[in-house]
Amino acid sequence: MDERRTGVAAGLAAYLLWGLFPLYFPLLEPAGGLEIVAHRVAWSLLFIGLLLTGLRGWPQVRAAFADRRTLLVLSGAAVLIVVNWLVFVFAVNSGHVVESSLGYFINPLVSVLLGVVVFRERLRRLQWVAVALAALAVVVLTVDYGHPPWIALALAGSFGLYGLMKKLVRVEAAPGLFVETALVFLPALVVLVVLEAQGSAAFAHEGAGNGLLLASSGVATAVPLLLFAAAARRVPLSTVGLLQYVNPLIQLAIGVFVLGEPMPPARLVGFAIVWLALIVFTADSLRQAHSTRRDAAAPVTVGS
Repeated sequence: MDERRTGVAAGLAAYLLWGLFPLYFPLLEPAGGLEIVAHRVAWSLLFIGLLLTGLRGWPQVRAAFADRRTLLVLSGAAVLIVVNWLVFVFAVNSGHVVESSLGYFINPLVSVLLGVVVFRERLRRLQWVAVALAALAVVVLTVDYGHPPWIALALAGSFGLYGLMKKLVRVEAAPGLFVETALVFLPALVVLVVLEAQGSAAFAHEGAGNGLLLASSGVATAVPLLLFAAAARRVPLSTVGLLQYVNPLIQLAIGVFVLGEPMPPARLVGFAIVWLALIVFTADSLRQAHSTRRDAAAPVTVGS
C-alpha cells in the first residue's frame, strides 16, 4: 500500500508539473522557441549525465549505444520528442494553450489507434465508440477554428509515436533520455552557435535571471519524466491512465482562466465531445482492468 501511495504521489506530481509548463515557458522569453528547445536538449543532457553518475547508470547507456536496433529506435524517439517540444513551446508562447491541452486530451485515443495500426490490436466496441467521438470532435473543432486543430494533432501524434518508440525498446527513463538528448545534442549546439553568431540569442544577453531560467529547462524536462517512471513501476496502468488527464485539465484552466484565451460555444462543444469520448474510453479501460484482475484471482479447478 505504501508503494502504491508513493506511485500515485509521483504520478500526480509529474502531471502537475507538466500541466504548469504553460506558465513556465513564457518566462524564458525573449528566447524564441528554437532556442528554448536547443537549451532544453543541452541542459537535459548535462543534468541527466550528472544523475547517471550518481546512480551509476552508465552501463545502461553504453548498452543502448552498443545495440544497433535500440539506437535506431531511440533516434526516432529523439526526433519525435524534439518535434513535440517545438510544437508545444510554439503553442504556449503564441497563445494556443487551449489547443495544446486538446492534444493531450486526445493523446490516449491516438495511442489506441497506433496500437491497431502497428501491433494489429483489436479494439473493443466501446473503444471504437470513443475513437469515433474523438473524430467527430476534430470535425467540430475544424469548423470552429476554420482549419484542422493542427497544434493538437501534432502534439498528440508526436507524443503518441514517441510512446510507441519507447515500447519497442527496454531502456530505463534516465538512460533513455540521456541517449535521446545525446543524439540531438549536436544539432541543438549548432542552433545555439548560429543564433549567437546572428546576434539573436537571448542566453547571456538578457540578464542572469533569464540565463538561469534557460539552464533550468534541463531539470524541468527530466524531473517530471523520472517521477512518471517511478509511478509507472508502482501503480497499475489504469491508475496512470486516470492521472494523465490532470495535465491537460490544468493546461485548459490556465489557458482559459489565467491567459484569457477564448472558448466560444462551438469550441466548448468540441471539447465536450472529447471529454465524452474519454469518459467512454476510461470506463471501458477500468471495466477491462477489473475483469482481468477478477479472472486472475479466480480459483483454478483441476480435473481429476
